[in-house]
Amino acid sequence: MDITHSNLRLNSTANAVCLTRSALTLGLRGLAVIALMGLAAPSADTNDALVKARGALEAVRRLKGAALEAKPALKNAILRLATQLQGQPELVELVRDFNLTNQYPALLEYAVNHPVEPAAGEGLRLVLHADPNSVRTAIEKTNQTLPLLTALGTTAHPDTVPIFLPWLTNPPDRSIPIRRAALRGLTRSQEGARAVLDLAAAGRLDEDLKPLAATELQAVRWATIKAEAAKVLPLLPRAANALPPVSELVQRSGDAMKGAMAFRRPDAACSTCHQVNGEGVDFGPKLSEIGAKLGKDALYDAIIEPSSGISFGYEAWLLSFRNGEEAFGIIASETEDEIAVKQSGGLIVKFKKADLLKREKQNQSLMPEGLANTLPLQDLIDLVEYLSSLKKATN
Repeated sequence: MDITHSNLRLNSTANAVCLTRSALTLGLRGLAVIALMGLAAPSADTNDALVKARGALEAVRRLKGAALEAKPALKNAILRLATQLQGQPELVELVRDFNLTNQYPALLEYAVNHPVEPAAGEGLRLVLHADPNSVRTAIEKTNQTLPLLTALGTTAHPDTVPIFLPWLTNPPDRSIPIRRAALRGLTRSQEGARAVLDLAAAGRLDEDLKPLAATELQAVRWATIKAEAAKVLPLLPRAANALPPVSELVQRSGDAMKGAMAFRRPDAACSTCHQVNGEGVDFGPKLSEIGAKLGKDALYDAIIEPSSGISFGYEAWLLSFRNGEEAFGIIASETEDEIAVKQSGGLIVKFKKADLLKREKQNQSLMPEGLANTLPLQDLIDLVEYLSSLKKATN
């Protein structure tokens, strides 16, 4: 037993020396080395191990861009950290910053288990760029199809179009949720939105998908596609002037419970951009206490004319990059070197400022115009009744 412990101490000492030399060579602070060394002693306590791993990640951010192949001890420590972060959103950051291609299966697994988390979409972007066939293969597994299509839909990447199309036009599983997920994913990119519009124009879009397609295509930022969609898939089931004035709407009574159901329905699309008490997607303003901030008249105005009062910090931006790529969404954060854009679905994508060509603030709200007219009138009244009832956030 003493011999074993001595060997462990010797091994730990050797690793510490290697790591310290690596850190000194790279000109890094000792904090990163100490954190990585702490991973050399595995803990039987899962929570304790995760706390250590997250602490190490905070320090390891100092190592970003380091040439791991030239530093074996450092590479082994980073790989050990990746193993401990499997199943956690922080793994995506580690894989991205150190190009850990051996962790791609773990990113796919994370997306399966957490499809609506922004980290899932960011992880799939990494895998998609390097190995799109692995994404296709993973989606074909029955128990992974819906979650992976959902997560992939947040990437807004043109390379996803050939992956989504078969699941919309001729999927082995004809279930509505799977086809809806494929349709939503397609409309997140210009190429995909055009493909959906072409299917509708050719009469090849299923009738049960047309209402969702109309809503999604009217929410896109590409003016030509939006104008064509208005003709091929009219958004309004009734004349716009059939909606009573707000002064009359506020006098009507609604059912908050039915409104909560409407909030979660795909055709209303509220929960795909807003959170209430942690439920829904963190993209637009959180609505957990919206009833304490806005009266019914203001709630109706916000739904009927969303661009008339865009909340501070939720303005839409279009960013163009030197490689031809575009990003559309909310600027989540910005440093001297990076700019992070939160896209529809809650995915946050980071870009190098050096690659940024142009940024343009958009006058239109990220919430689509005319959405109120897609709902039956009583559903709209119930929805506002529900939002009005949200006075205090709950855990």
